[in-house]
Amino acid sequence: MQDGILKSYIGGRYLDNPALPLADNFNPATGALLCQVQQAGAAEAEQAVKSAEAGFAVWSEMSGAERGRIMNKAVGILRARNRELAELEVRDNGKPIQEAEAVDVLSGADCIEYFAGMAAGIHGEHFQLKGAFAYTRREPLGVCLGIGAWNYPIQIACWKSAPALACGNAMIYKPSGMTPMSAALLAEIYSEAGVPDGVFNVIQGSSSVARQLIADERVAKVSITGSVDTGKAIMKDAASTLKRVTMELGGKSPLIIFDDADLEQAVSAAMLANFYTQGEICTNGTRVFVARSIHGAFMQRLKERTALLKIGDPMHPDTQVGAQVSPGHAQSVLKYIDIGQSEGAVLAAGGQRVIVPGCEAGWFIAPTIFDQCRDDMRIVSEEIFGPVMSVLVFDDEAEVIQRANASRLGLAAGVFTRDLARAHRVVAKLQAGVCWINNYNITPIEMPFGGYKESGLGYENSLTAIDCYTQRKSVYVELTGVASPYA
Repeated sequence: MQDGILKSYIGGRYLDNPALPLADNFNPATGALLCQVQQAGAAEAEQAVKSAEAGFAVWSEMSGAERGRIMNKAVGILRARNRELAELEVRDNGKPIQEAEAVDVLSGADCIEYFAGMAAGIHGEHFQLKGAFAYTRREPLGVCLGIGAWNYPIQIACWKSAPALACGNAMIYKPSGMTPMSAALLAEIYSEAGVPDGVFNVIQGSSSVARQLIADERVAKVSITGSVDTGKAIMKDAASTLKRVTMELGGKSPLIIFDDADLEQAVSAAMLANFYTQGEICTNGTRVFVARSIHGAFMQRLKERTALLKIGDPMHPDTQVGAQVSPGHAQSVLKYIDIGQSEGAVLAAGGQRVIVPGCEAGWFIAPTIFDQCRDDMRIVSEEIFGPVMSVLVFDDEAEVIQRANASRLGLAAGVFTRDLARAHRVVAKLQAGVCWINNYNITPIEMPFGGYKESGLGYENSLTAIDCYTQRKSVYVELTGVASPYA
């Protein structure tokens, strides 16, 4: 970035086209202008594809061990610059520095390290046949497009680029326009580590440049983290060339707390599942189902502990709740809070904007708890993506499973109980791609991450991601002769 202008990073360098329009990028907590972002157009998209093709030709010819060594150098740089990158995320996103420093950058580094170690072991299979044999080759797809979300900017960029690069692909990455900064630094780090020019390009701009790339027949795959509506639009665009897609979309996940659960642990999980990162997490367990017999005790401890949360300047080390990512998003969250009250839910905590000294222009929303909710309420059925928890009461196991599954979304779910037989029985019946027993929102790189129903297609992380970034080629080898019926 030069003179406060952030540009697209293509072919190992920042492209500067003074004729491109600029978009302002603000600090959500203070309202201060962070930078202006050049909005790439058709020419930049074309250059990104050509650069990625050239980078792919070099990168895909390297051995997996070579790719892994280079990626591990990037891991070392990320960890060494953790604090710097965490502060950048805070300024761009509004989340507390204690979260960004402990989770965002380091989890991205963990992901790259995991796939760097896997790169040398990507292989096909051998099949012994009568008078012949066959084998498969795992080959890279080519140029992949990654589209990021604004809640975990650098983590998502790492989650998408790490398996793509480990498998020998090149990636064009488009960060969210609301958090464009850290992806550019990741591109610089990859270059510093020795990743060839063009293998990881970052293109800045609006959805129009993304749609051009999605429709481009030279782009073999699209991986997106975003809303359900955005995912559906991308599916339509990708269908024109039948390219592969991986989609991690929205959620309205249930967290089920049975009467034998450890109450303090369950309250901790409910708070983490609703208030971490200001509630801006797709897997959040925003539908909290509590057994009737413990509802009163649960609500008492939940309200007591929620009242202790520290809302403040995201750069302060004690802050636990930061700013919503934008005024528009905050107003959407506040609108849902109004809807909840109009629908008859009982506002048990929060529900208002908080003015933080020194950050008066920021949109901070107090962690909000609604009690006595019904399944048909909009706050219960629609994704809010803010610090808003809906508490519902249930009476028996079969009932809560049916209610938990009554959603078009199925990203995640959680179960709290000391009865592990019941825990496994319930999890087996929940329609969700990621489930937790006696914990919530833990996403180790070793575990596949993906959703059911309208919450997504395909998986990120784990060995499973290799399938999403490679294609199998089957080769039959004859050892005898052609059995021909022709004279």
